[in-house]
Amino acid sequence: MKNAKLLILLLFVFAFTSGAFAQIKIGYIDKEIVLKQMPEYKKVEDEYKAFEKLYADTLQSRKADIITRAEYFQKQYEEVQGKIKSGEIKNESEAKAYEDSLSIMQDDIKKMHDNYNAYLQKVQDTLQEKQSLLLKPLLDKISKVTEDVAKELKYNFVFDKQSGTLQGSLLYGDKEFDITFKVLDKLK
Repeated sequence: MKNAKLLILLLFVFAFTSGAFAQIKIGYIDKEIVLKQMPEYKKVEDEYKAFEKLYADTLQSRKADIITRAEYFQKQYEEVQGKIKSGEIKNESEAKAYEDSLSIMQDDIKKMHDNYNAYLQKVQDTLQEKQSLLLKPLLDKISKVTEDVAKELKYNFVFDKQSGTLQGSLLYGDKEFDITFKVLDKLK
C-alpha cells in the first residue's frame, strides 16, 4: 500500500514538474471484484475447493489423533497422581517406571504435534501454489483486458484499488513514463 501511495505521489510530482499534468490520465479497477465476476472463476473456485478437501480430511484426522492421545495422557497422569497420593505406589522404582512411561507418551504427543504443524505448513504452501496456478490465467486475462481498455480510453496508468491483495498495484503503465533504464544507467 505504501508503494502504491509513493508511486501515485511521484506521478503527480512528475506531472507538475513537467507541465504535463493535463495530459496524464490515471484510473483504477478492483481486480478482486472483476475476478469474482468472471465466468471462469466459479470453475477455478470449485477445483480449488476439491483440491483443498483432499488435505482437510487428513488434517482433521491427524488433529483428532493428537487430541485423543493428549486426553489419554491426561487420564494416565491423573491416575498416577492418584496412586501416588493414595500410597498405592510405594517405592521409587515403581514411581520412576510410571514417570518414564508418561514421559514417553508426552514425547510422542509432542512429536505428533510437531509433525502435524510441519504437515500443515506444507499443505498451506501447496494450497497457495495451487491457488496461484489456478488463478494465473484469469489474472493474466484481467491484465490484458485492463491494458486494452487503458489504451482504448487513453489512460497512462491503471492501478488496482485493492493494492497488495492479489499481484501488485500497477496494472498498466504507459511505457513513455517507464524510467527503469534511466535508473539503471544512473546506478552504473
